[in-house]
Amino acid sequence: MKSYRKELWFNIPSRRGFVNITAQVEECLRASGIREGLCLVNAMHITASVFINDDESGLHKDYDRWLEELAPHEPINQYMHNQTGEDNADAHLKRQIMGREVVVAVTNGELDFGTWEQIFYGEFDGRRRKRVLVKIIGE
Repeated sequence: MKSYRKELWFNIPSRRGFVNITAQVEECLRASGIREGLCLVNAMHITASVFINDDESGLHKDYDRWLEELAPHEPINQYMHNQTGEDNADAHLKRQIMGREVVVAVTNGELDFGTWEQIFYGEFDGRRRKRVLVKIIGE
């Protein structure tokens, strides 16, 4: 069995944002040479997410609005975590909702997606560099 590992780095200039990273993950798969196996993609930071869904701008705006309603950034003092001097408790909660990672089957050298599925990086406390791990195993 072969194994491939690569880190993707992001620096989202705003507090929150979503980036389609499907093409970057597909490039990792091509570089790996793996034809059959599994591809893990996970956010390596506790205020960021990786998830699969449709690449539709209205849906992304809905996510942003919905997440802000569930875990509003302000008032900052509503969260116990922020009493430590942080201001990102909401970002931790948003990450928990959206998830840490995805696993996609690799079949015939391609990501084996359902209709409309794409991989996204979700940022909930941006304005600094963060990484995503791509780990591919198989033959």
